Amino acid sequence: MIITSIENAAEQVLKNPKMEKAFRFLQDTNLENLPDGRIEIEGSLIFAIVQSYQTKQFSTLIEAEGHKKYIDIQYVVTGHEVIGWAHASEIQVSTPYNDKTDAWLGSVPTEKINLFRLSAGQVAIFFPTDAHAPQLADGKPALVKKIVIKVAV
Repeated sequence: MIITSIENAAEQVLKNPKMEKAFRFLQDTNLENLPDGRIEIEGSLIFAIVQSYQTKQFSTLIEAEGHKKYIDIQYVVTGHEVIGWAHASEIQVSTPYNDKTDAWLGSVPTEKINLFRLSAGQVAIFFPTDAHAPQLADGKPALVKKIVIKVAV
């Protein structure tokens, strides 16, 4: 997992053509005006999902997800949220991996997950070994606009 500002990401992320193309999209696009939905960047190899949502309260057990085929680049356009991170091996899987959705789901106690705040202009990168729990409220629920770019492994 990598957490950084969008300005530092290009220098901190391993240079590879797919990751560079994903970050170029974030840097060269008017993100605030994008409607929610999927945007093709390079077919199924790189695509963006634009989301607007209310963050949600959490308690002692946090729902997390993981992927096998894609790296998630999660960029907050407006607002802020708390995201949980744990190594995938720490998660008690409740929904096994689904190849069509490239996702598995599970839960983890708050004492076994790292919580961090992601604000507008910041990006977090999750690899297949990372379980993540996005959309958590930082105090009270708030509106967030976020872009998740899926980059094929």
